[in-house]
Amino acid sequence: MWCGFKGESGFSAGDTGEKVTQGIDGSALTCIIIGSTNGIGKETARVLALRGVHVVMGVRNVTAGGKIKEEFLQKMPTARIDVMEIDLNSLDSVRKFASAYISRALPLNILINNAGIAAPPKFSLSKDNFEQVFAVNHLGQFLLTNLLLDTMKKTARESQIEGRIINLSSDLHRRGVGKEGIVFEKINDEKSYSASTFSHSAYGMTKLCNVLHTNELTRRFKEEGVNITANSLHPGLIATNIFASNGGAINWLVTKVMVHVLKNIQQGASTSCYLALNPKVTGVSGEYFRDNNRVKPRKLARDPEVAKKLWDYSVSLTESKY
Repeated sequence: MWCGFKGESGFSAGDTGEKVTQGIDGSALTCIIIGSTNGIGKETARVLALRGVHVVMGVRNVTAGGKIKEEFLQKMPTARIDVMEIDLNSLDSVRKFASAYISRALPLNILINNAGIAAPPKFSLSKDNFEQVFAVNHLGQFLLTNLLLDTMKKTARESQIEGRIINLSSDLHRRGVGKEGIVFEKINDEKSYSASTFSHSAYGMTKLCNVLHTNELTRRFKEEGVNITANSLHPGLIATNIFASNGGAINWLVTKVMVHVLKNIQQGASTSCYLALNPKVTGVSGEYFRDNNRVKPRKLARDPEVAKKLWDYSVSLTESKY
């Protein structure tokens, strides 16, 4: 089990989601969590539901999502939990999810873009013919966020409660790309694809995209005077099934050997829970967090020109009018 020193927040790497949200009443809030049937997504959903938040679980497998809901309700009978289908590998599925959510006229205070995949051993394409890791870890989340922004703005305006967007990134954004950052013309280039988890890789590049997306959202919110914040985070090294697509030695190493030195699921979910509910981050936006405290991402991730270029590029791919 991981432990650590307390930072400026008063919390550390060893704290759990329950610890960093202790005593907080979230009953006035509605939250969407994408990727919440296992790992830190599931734990984040559980903690937020425990704090009274109306949790909408966005999942690929609604049967699995339904079982998780029933599991939660057995221990939290009054919890408010919904399950809705979404597959970030398909932009059409993202649009259907957003349309279905908006049609329900629900408020939206918190959006947690938690879902993600590690790089598969071989180059593969999404249902829209984009490199799959980029499609799932960035493009689908980018489109979903844009489609739900009007709902979040309306909720923040009418409720007078700050909206919060949380994007899960990784410290691998520091090493996963070269000095040039995002080589847009090579994202779909099979010859340039690398499945390496800990060096120049498709995964690291998408984690850089998550931070840049967060920062451009912040810039736009401040420009518009919108009462919504956006922050990104590194959850820590956790023994979850995100490495399953790598197979072989890496998956075995993480799940069987390194499990004894990695964070557990409860600790891994804590920074997401902290950013979602804790009043200490009220008004804080465009920051990168690790272990429940602010840290600086790599310099490239703070480049506003790269963030704007990524935004425009993502808009062109999703054909959104934002």
